[in-house]
Amino acid sequence: MIAPPPVSRLTFELHAVDPDSGARRGRLYTRHGTVETPAFMPVGTQATVKTLHPDEVRATGAEIVLANTYHLMLRPGADLIRSAGGVARFMGWDGPVLTDSGGFQVFSLAHRRAVSEVGVTFRSHHDGSVQELSPERAMAIQIDLGSDVAMALDHVVGLPTAREAVAEATARTGRWLERCVAAFAAGGGHERGGALFGICQGGMEEDLRRESAAMLAAAATDGCAIGGLSVGEPKPVMDAMLEVVIPLLPRLKPRYLMGVGSPEDLWNGVARGVDLFDCVLPTRLARNAALFTPDGRVNVQNRRFATWHEPIEPGCDCQTCTRFTAAYLHHLFRTREVLGLRLASVHNLRFLARQMETMQLAIGEGRFGRAHAAFLDRYRPVDAAVMPPG
Repeated sequence: MIAPPPVSRLTFELHAVDPDSGARRGRLYTRHGTVETPAFMPVGTQATVKTLHPDEVRATGAEIVLANTYHLMLRPGADLIRSAGGVARFMGWDGPVLTDSGGFQVFSLAHRRAVSEVGVTFRSHHDGSVQELSPERAMAIQIDLGSDVAMALDHVVGLPTAREAVAEATARTGRWLERCVAAFAAGGGHERGGALFGICQGGMEEDLRRESAAMLAAAATDGCAIGGLSVGEPKPVMDAMLEVVIPLLPRLKPRYLMGVGSPEDLWNGVARGVDLFDCVLPTRLARNAALFTPDGRVNVQNRRFATWHEPIEPGCDCQTCTRFTAAYLHHLFRTREVLGLRLASVHNLRFLARQMETMQLAIGEGRFGRAHAAFLDRYRPVDAAVMPPG
C-alpha cells in the first residue's frame, strides 16, 4: 500500500483516462489509508464482512470497506462505537471505512416508516422502537462512527413508481443534501478527517437524473455517488442512466456507483467513468455456493464438482484456490460446514479485486477497451459452461 500523505480531509488524484472510453485511473487518499481506483468495496454491514476475519478481507486486495449506518445506529449504537475509537478500530480494520446514510434500509421498511420534509420516522426491526433519521442526525451518527467517507441522506423510492413520486423524492434528496452539507460542517466532519459524498437520484427518468446530477455537481461535497440503480431494471437501462449522469459530474471528484457488484457491471461501470463500487453480491453469492470464474458464475454444489481435484479457478492467487480444490469446497457445502462460506467469500472478493487490478493496469496502459472486450467475450454471468477436466 502506498503511504498516504498527511491529509486533513479526503483528496483524489486522477492519474489517467483511457483515450477510447471514460475509464479512469486514480488514487484516493484518506486519513486511514490510500485506495487505488477504480476499486470495489466489500460490504461489512454490521461492522464485519460476513464470516471473514479483517486480515482475510485485506488479503483479498480490499483497501476500503463499507459499513451500514442503519444497522450500527440500532445495534450497538453510535455512542458505543465512538467510545471504542471509531468503527475501523471497533471492527479491527486497518484501513478506510465508508458508511452509508441508512436511507436505503429505512426506505425499504415501507410499512414501518413515515417520510416528511424533516426526515424519516421508522420502527426498528429489532424491537419496534420508534426511531428518527434526519439529514442532521445521519451526519451526526456518521461523524460519531468515525467514517472516512460519510454519505448524505437521500430519499430512495422503489421501482416501479409513478413519475410524480420519483420527482418528489429527487427534489427532496437535493434539499436534504444542502442540510447534510451544513450539518457535516457544523459537526466538524472535515476537521475530524472525514469526507462527505452526495447522492444523485432520479429513478429511470433522464430529465430527473440530469437535474439531480446538476444539483450534486454544484454542491460542496467531496465526492459524487449515483444511487437508485441496480434495483431490478434491465442492465441497458442502468448503463443509459450512467451515460446521462456521469458527464455532468465534476471531473476531479471521485464517482461512486452504489450497490453494484457483479463482474460485468463493474467493467461496464468503469467504462463509463465510475471510480468506486460496493455490493453485498459477491459474499452473499459465496454463502450460497456461487463462485466467480473467468468464464462465469458456477455453483460448486453441482455434482460435476464432486471429483474435481483442481482449484475452482486454476491460476487464481486467492487463499482458497492456492490451497483447496473444487471437490473440497463441494464437500464443505454439502456437509454445511462454515469453512465453505469463508473460502467461497475469500475467492469471490479476490476475483473482483483482481478484475479491478486488471482494469487499473489497462487504463494506465491505454488499452482498456481491448481488455473490456476480452472480458465480455469470455464471461457469462449465470450458468457458465465451466466443466472439470474429462
